[in-house]
Amino acid sequence: MIMNTTYERKNPEQTSRRVEYVLPPVNIREEKDAYILEAEMPGVNKDSLEITLEGTELTLVGHRTQSPAPGEAWIKEQRQADFRRVFEVDPSIDGAGIKASMNQGLLILTLPKSERVKPRKIAVSG
Repeated sequence: MIMNTTYERKNPEQTSRRVEYVLPPVNIREEKDAYILEAEMPGVNKDSLEITLEGTELTLVGHRTQSPAPGEAWIKEQRQADFRRVFEVDPSIDGAGIKASMNQGLLILTLPKSERVKPRKIAVSG
């Protein structure tokens, strides 16, 4: 199971200033052997992505790569902040087996279930 937690934290280099992040929308589904997490991060490529797992805390940070648009902006609805989202994952996730792929701003994480929580058949003897 994956639980959503916070997405805004203090910048470690600046103790008094809060850094604001954009919360990327996600889809999470359960499959037989894994959980699949999809996060939308437009403007982020695999080289500007940070994924960390500390204990049961999974953190996704996507740094946007942007070049200034020519001309004067009349309407600006998109926030220019980086993406960040933190999840609390169940200890039954096999952290060593997590896989990630990034394609056109869509991050796909495969979080495999530990062998001890997967359903299994038990043979009956005798």
